[in-house]
Amino acid sequence: MFEAEDIREWRGHDVVDADKKKIGSLESVYVDTATDAPSFATVTVGLPTRRRLVFVPLGDATVGPGYLKVTWDRNLAKDAPSIDTDGELLAEDEPQVFSHYGLPYTTGTAGERRLARR
Repeated sequence: MFEAEDIREWRGHDVVDADKKKIGSLESVYVDTATDAPSFATVTVGLPTRRRLVFVPLGDATVGPGYLKVTWDRNLAKDAPSIDTDGELLAEDEPQVFSHYGLPYTTGTAGERRLARR
């Protein structure tokens, strides 16, 4: 797994699934607010005139020469909750992102958001 500090070096690189099928291009990383560990990536997908950012979990992600490989299927990732390329993830939309991948979602102990963009 890459370190969150290294994300600037990986921005724009391909994000691929376990079969090395391209999902899209890495835009940014969201970290878990409790651990500050990389949790989700936003990946640019779509046609040039209709681009959007989908959320893809980074658990067990690995890097290769010029790509970031995630463990999730390309089609599942492309159907994931998304935001506009200049949009933000709203707090009330966080649970949907986790649910799409069958991941548990809990807020912080004081009810704070779970994800923060880095």
